[in-house]
Amino acid sequence: MNQSYNSVLLDTAVAELSKLPGIGHKTALRLALHLLRKEPETAYALGSAIIEMRKGIAYCPVCHNISEGGVCQICSSPRRDRKTVCVVENVKDVITIERTNEHSGVYHVLGGLISPLDGVSPSDLEIESLVKRVGEEGVEEVILALSPTMEGDTTNFYIYRRLADLPVKVTMLARGLSIGNELEYTDELTLGRSILNRTLFSTNGE
Repeated sequence: MNQSYNSVLLDTAVAELSKLPGIGHKTALRLALHLLRKEPETAYALGSAIIEMRKGIAYCPVCHNISEGGVCQICSSPRRDRKTVCVVENVKDVITIERTNEHSGVYHVLGGLISPLDGVSPSDLEIESLVKRVGEEGVEEVILALSPTMEGDTTNFYIYRRLADLPVKVTMLARGLSIGNELEYTDELTLGRSILNRTLFSTNGE
C-alpha cells in the first residue's frame, strides 16, 4: 500500500527505492532520509554513479557477462583458457566464482534457469549461443556451474542433451554444495573445492 510522507518528492524517492530487490517501504524510507541528512553531493554522486553505470555497461557478445564496451575483460584476457567454459545462471555467479580464484577458463551466462512454472523456457536463455560457441570455438570442456535446485538440474540436463553430439566433455560441480542452495550463497571455500573436484555430468544423479 502506498504511503504518504507529506512530500511528493519523498514519496516518489521511496517508491523508486522500494522497487529494488529486498528493499521494502521501511528500508526505502530509511535510505531516503539518510540521503537527506547527508550533504547534497552524496546524493548527486550516488545518482551520477547509477546513471553512468546504466549508460556505460552492456553485455559481452561472447559470454553475456557485463562489459564496459565490446568483449568483456575475461573473454579478452590472454591468460584465460578459452577451451574451458563455465556455464552460470547470471552475472552474480561469475563474480562469486571469480572470488574463489579456482577457475582459469571463461564463462557463459545463461541469463536464468529453465522454469516452466515461471514461464522460462530454453528459448528464453542463452543456450543456443552456448551450443554454437562450443561447436565453432573448439571448446574442450563445459562446466555446468548451476545452483543445485530443481530448476538448475533441469537446465543442466537440457544443456547436456543439446551438447551430446559435440566432442566436448561436460562436467558439473562436485555435490559438496547443499541441495536447494543458490550458488551466490555458497561460501568461497566450498565453491572452490566443488570446482576443483568437478565430475563428469551424469544423467542418473550419481
